[in-house]
Amino acid sequence: MTARFTRRAALAGASLLPAAALAQPAVAQPAWPTRPVRIIVPFAPGGSVDTMARAIAARMAERTGQTVTVENRAGANGTVGGIAVSQAAPDGYTLLVSASVQTIARLVMRAPGYDPLTDLKPIARTGEGPCLMAINPSRPQTTMAEVAAAMRANPRDWSAGVSALGSAGHLASIEFVRQVGADVTFVPYRGTSPILVDLMGGRLGLNTDPMLAMLPPVRAGSLRGIALTAPRRNPAAPDIPTTAEAGFPSVDAHSWWAIWAPPRVPEAIAARIAAEVEAIMGEEAIRTRLSGLGIVPLFEAGAALDSYIARDFDKAQALLRLARVEPE
Repeated sequence: MTARFTRRAALAGASLLPAAALAQPAVAQPAWPTRPVRIIVPFAPGGSVDTMARAIAARMAERTGQTVTVENRAGANGTVGGIAVSQAAPDGYTLLVSASVQTIARLVMRAPGYDPLTDLKPIARTGEGPCLMAINPSRPQTTMAEVAAAMRANPRDWSAGVSALGSAGHLASIEFVRQVGADVTFVPYRGTSPILVDLMGGRLGLNTDPMLAMLPPVRAGSLRGIALTAPRRNPAAPDIPTTAEAGFPSVDAHSWWAIWAPPRVPEAIAARIAAEVEAIMGEEAIRTRLSGLGIVPLFEAGAALDSYIARDFDKAQALLRLARVEPE
């Protein structure tokens, strides 16, 4: 028999409750924030994480009436900023905005100094999107196949930037180079922004990083977009083909962004922050801005987020093992 719960049944059930139970007041929301909030970005200014963080911070400040600052603490593959947040007071006034790479520090570093899976509390996932492979426009190649051929012919001329070890862009580049079969040098940087400087200056062969950071210089003509690491074209860049179209379907990677708090932050405060983030990510202006950069704005929290992070960690671990990438 199918259970049915109607308003009449609810009222009848309520009439059986003790008067004291009916008189219980609603649980008050914690008073957060009552002072300035600091958001730490563990990468250099100008990259995809920085862009996401500043979009959230600006709206959070306007909505709450409190100052919300963004502090860039780049270094050690995102762990400098991650450790700072993990050691901060668990009061909701120091937060971390980062990308998917934040969760896999111990897969690519011998001694990361902390475990982001246990030493940070996930609050909410805010967006996801494909990566964009780009080269300097002075190079003659215009397709992924042409880049692959040039790599085989002269691999020393095709160094690849790495914004963070184990990032979605790094994993995509590893898979591409593996299929090409060339001995290409990977050059680590402290985020996407310094990579763009060298790529536009002709000191780097190519880079694959989140579309959020790569599309603006491509649109400006400073870089040439080669392919999106996705099975289907993106509405924000319908003219850029995908890796699947180019004959490299396994070069399929996307990044995601989230906000974390220190461990042991009270659940009530975590829920209050999550509610604020949910409201921000639901705003049309934010959604339009991020969508225009190829990002799918979203909100995911609680058990669903924990499960997602676990699955993504397992996938990254499998890819790194396949590519024989050892912790450095």
